[in-house]
Amino acid sequence: MKRKITLKQIAKELDVSISTVSKALRNSVEISEDTRQKVQAFAKLYNYRPNNIALSLKNRKTKTIGIIIPEIVHYFFSKVITGIELVANKRGYNVIVGLSNESFDKEVINMQMLANGSIDGFILSISKETLQQQDYHHFLETINQGMPIVMFDRVVNEIPCDKVIVDDVKGAKKAVEKLVSSGCKNIAIITTKDYVSVGKLRTQGYLEALEDHKMHPEASMILKIEDKLLSDDDLDKLEAEIEQLFKSNKSIDGIFAVNELYAVTAIKVARTLGLEIPKSLQVVSFTDGVLSKHSTPSLTTVSQHGQEIGEKAADLLINRLEMDEDNEEEEETFETVVIETNLIERESTK
Repeated sequence: MKRKITLKQIAKELDVSISTVSKALRNSVEISEDTRQKVQAFAKLYNYRPNNIALSLKNRKTKTIGIIIPEIVHYFFSKVITGIELVANKRGYNVIVGLSNESFDKEVINMQMLANGSIDGFILSISKETLQQQDYHHFLETINQGMPIVMFDRVVNEIPCDKVIVDDVKGAKKAVEKLVSSGCKNIAIITTKDYVSVGKLRTQGYLEALEDHKMHPEASMILKIEDKLLSDDDLDKLEAEIEQLFKSNKSIDGIFAVNELYAVTAIKVARTLGLEIPKSLQVVSFTDGVLSKHSTPSLTTVSQHGQEIGEKAADLLINRLEMDEDNEEEEETFETVVIETNLIERESTK
């Protein structure tokens, strides 16, 4: 299927600004007759149609930021929203939160609704279904129509926008290093399927850390879970899969889990099998949330600093929204900010 042409592509081909293209297509008298005809002819030749995501024009600022998150109950995302709101309110902006529930369709619908004159830009973390399908057209169309996006946590390199992430590989290596330094010899990982970007990166960190110590895990020591919003039946299945991991690898003395739910579930299953923590099994997880602090025993975790991620994402978006419009013809450059993780040691490790 022929790829749809965008405002940005027309501007690049004709060596004019996106604003000039937009105005020429609307027959603005600000643009010369010659340029208007040239732009309109080019757009007609390539069958250009305006995106049906109706975006606010630059002179109709709403001073409102749209946030799209995959889960509302996740402690990490609640901390990110706190950080966004803190900065937004200080700088005179409001926020509206949309929930994708890990669904591609809901993510697209949320963006269409909020972009229809309600907001000036988006801060978002991509749904797992979008990552699985690798369909990012709604992000590209939104950006090409002049509305900026900042991605956090789950990001894709193909999208030209500012991003805020943690170094998932480095954070995972810190977690595994802790287990190794505490005497663990047989370290398993409970992770997500590879289409979830952060799970894939954390698995990479686990493998690199073991390689650094000349440790080579068997495939049976890597448990990949179909990560989704979990019902009671799904939680039972998760417990069963983790129980099978222990029964198939009786020598396991360390677990690295890519999120705290997997870690807490692993502790629960291990205790039913008679394993003492941390005496016979040590556990480290990513995400320092409520579960980590209040589990028994409390969890050693890698903290992502969710509030700091939110604050930085809000600053990046608002800075771009308030950028001097005189510079709009310059080539856009985007920033990827990496927030440092740190290890918080608790009772689940020695």
